[in-house]
Amino acid sequence: MSGLYLNKAVPNTYQYFPLNEPEIGAAQKPEDDQNLLLFKPLTIRDVVFKNRIFVSPMCQYSSDNGHATDWHFVHIGGFATRGVGAICMEATSVVPEGRISPQDAGLWTDTQIEPLKRIVNFAHAQGSKIGVQLAHAGRKASMHAPWVQSKAGSDARAFADENEDGWPSRVYGPSEIPYSSRYPKPNPLTEQELLDLEEAFSAAIERCKKAGFDFIEIHGAHGYLFHSFLSPLSNNRADQFGGQSLENRLRFLLRVVKRCRAACDRPLFVRISASDWAEFPEKDESGVWKQWGIEQSSILVGKLKELGVDLVDCSSGGNWREQNIPVVPGYQVPFAEALKKAHPDMPVGAVGLITEPVQAESILKNGQADIVFLGRELLRNPHWPIMAAQKLNVKVKPANQYERAWY
Repeated sequence: MSGLYLNKAVPNTYQYFPLNEPEIGAAQKPEDDQNLLLFKPLTIRDVVFKNRIFVSPMCQYSSDNGHATDWHFVHIGGFATRGVGAICMEATSVVPEGRISPQDAGLWTDTQIEPLKRIVNFAHAQGSKIGVQLAHAGRKASMHAPWVQSKAGSDARAFADENEDGWPSRVYGPSEIPYSSRYPKPNPLTEQELLDLEEAFSAAIERCKKAGFDFIEIHGAHGYLFHSFLSPLSNNRADQFGGQSLENRLRFLLRVVKRCRAACDRPLFVRISASDWAEFPEKDESGVWKQWGIEQSSILVGKLKELGVDLVDCSSGGNWREQNIPVVPGYQVPFAEALKKAHPDMPVGAVGLITEPVQAESILKNGQADIVFLGRELLRNPHWPIMAAQKLNVKVKPANQYERAWY
């Protein structure tokens, strides 16, 4: 006999973990990642993502005063061991009153760093890139967790009251326009409060760096604070941050992104809603903006590119209570495609009922997006990347511990 046959360890980790060579979710033959874009590595700044299957940020409503728990460790760790190219952790508020629900994640204090660092360290030990979505829920803050609201019924108030650990009197937005009659009436943010939020986002970026995240995403979608500033449906301010002027409605988000870019030494993403899905045109015949849509989104993406944003995560909806969305497979991909056509050199992520491997690969092959974000499909099947590789006839590395289930 010659040589030693060792169960190699991942170097420089806090515990023993078997080393995967190549990394979990990477094509085992170099030529395979050339033939399939889904498993072709992507480099953004100096971060190499081993494939283009990204986990969408998905709220878990399971934090302890904003602190991640063992639920998050297991939830996120499951994705890290199953071959995704990157994981974006859930909407994480930069201030307590910016949480969607009382049990939402936060990064407004240093004690919230260590539980996240534990998750990040485990993900890195499995060869997975991991980021976090920084957020403020705006006028959609202080909500019940979905299963709590389900028990209350669709006609009940949607928000958590003070005796339910909520803060309905301290919900903020651009204007006094509530999302619906079942939501709190928001307090319009003053210019000083907007400056304070800039500071809060910048401080949260520093905490992200201490936790070790590989990338950071700013949540500008789904009717939360930034989206509500962008849309004329929710922003009727008369100052430099609102009204009919598109420049004014863009101002707050762009100022925060500029601050975050200056503080962030790693890839910076921004998630946007490309349409409010209201039943009337984005702009009327006289040129008055009526809702947020793809034309304004394209202008916004151009400005984000100028500020040094590295990727736009393109979603839609969430700001107009009466939205009527035709939910079909890939229903949001046309928005990503439009932004990609307008800005070919800006990496774009596509979302929205992407469930089938051939579907995901075709989105990339057709140039509609550079990566795909999967959410509910990965909740149903965390092994989706390995399953997708099998369906696409490419051999991808499973975790050593799971390899016998696949090959």
